[in-house]
Amino acid sequence: MTDFAGARVMVTGGLRFIGSGLARALVTRGAEVTLVDSLIPEYGGNFQNIADIAARVNVNIADVRDEYSMNHLVRGYDFLFNLAGQTSHVDSMNDPYTDLSINARAQLSILESCRKHNRDIRIVFASTRQIYGRPRYLPVDEAHPLKPVDVNGINKLAGEQYHVLYCEIYGIPACCLRLTNTYGPGMRIKDARQTFVGIWVKKLLTGEPIRVYGDGSQLRDFTFIDDCVDAFLAAATSPEAEGTVMNVGGTEPISLADLAELMIRCNGSGSVEIVPFPTETKAIDIGDYYADDRLARKTLGWEPRIGLEQGIGRTIDYYRRHGEHYLT
Repeated sequence: MTDFAGARVMVTGGLRFIGSGLARALVTRGAEVTLVDSLIPEYGGNFQNIADIAARVNVNIADVRDEYSMNHLVRGYDFLFNLAGQTSHVDSMNDPYTDLSINARAQLSILESCRKHNRDIRIVFASTRQIYGRPRYLPVDEAHPLKPVDVNGINKLAGEQYHVLYCEIYGIPACCLRLTNTYGPGMRIKDARQTFVGIWVKKLLTGEPIRVYGDGSQLRDFTFIDDCVDAFLAAATSPEAEGTVMNVGGTEPISLADLAELMIRCNGSGSVEIVPFPTETKAIDIGDYYADDRLARKTLGWEPRIGLEQGIGRTIDYYRRHGEHYLT
């Protein structure tokens, strides 16, 4: 993929998990990369994520909610990977106004900055499978009804629809990728704010049992970070993607109980506890979910390449070597 050679690229949420993975892929393709991140402690920004490419990227510490900063920042860029967001479903219920500010209003502010100062910028927005709510059928395709079960899902849906609207009305080339459970090196592991897989990795590293809620039979699919990054790069350079929303899935679905056992095998040790759902988590749990991502495969020529066992093994190995930068 040579479309990024010499391109000016901005990544919001750039010091976080997926943003830093994108940065790494972009610099190897010859792009001039600027990472914008607020470094708010709860949201996963971590300089360790770019330790190997720090000299090859520009970092701007800014909050996407600051419209004056964004008015200045968007000028002159060819691509914007918009990954700034609040991802915790529980936090969105406990503090809905902050979630609204980050996942809805700030997205509108970013798009307004682009409308005023750079309508040619190509945008890929990180949406989420959470907007579907509890699946009515499986696998879930893009025609599935949208009925979020939490504040986070509602606000992410608003952010997504702003991008589609600004593409249709103002001609800003934007598309949205609905991500499932993305995992891999660089994800937040000190708590479950980003993904429960992260906290499970922490449990393995510290010798604590993995806690699986419910009966462990819930099905999920998982996308390794490299496959997720490939989808973003393909979406940014595909004219056919403009104005669309597409699912990005993973390889075969697996029950959470089986995933826990797989992670223990990859780690070489560990244990599992099947426990009841905490009340606040049970109220917003969606049950089984796995994606129908045929639209992304057809439109982008993309498909996930990293199997779950390989991806989990690479993830655990990374945190064995670098865990001290993520546990404190």
